[in-house]
Amino acid sequence: MSTMEKSIFSLGVITTTAGVHSMMARDTNFEEFIQRSLWRHANGDWGDLCEEDKEENELSLKEGFRLLSAYKDGDKKIWIITEADRSATTVLFPDEY
Repeated sequence: MSTMEKSIFSLGVITTTAGVHSMMARDTNFEEFIQRSLWRHANGDWGDLCEEDKEENELSLKEGFRLLSAYKDGDKKIWIITEADRSATTVLFPDEY
């Protein structure tokens, strides 16, 4: 995604868990959902988090801590976690944490 170049922080190496990877292989709509969610995460749209968790992400962005976002698409929910050093971002289902 060329729009990732304009993100507010680095995602580092993007990985998915086995469950997310398997779902992406079976469902192109899910793959598009993942791409949209990564773009949102990289641009500070933390998705379906409570206000307290969104505020924590804003602090984490400034202080260099780990970032977490949550997104829903129908009955599917994913988390996206970027490590504190911004070296890696992982997309996972909450039950894979």
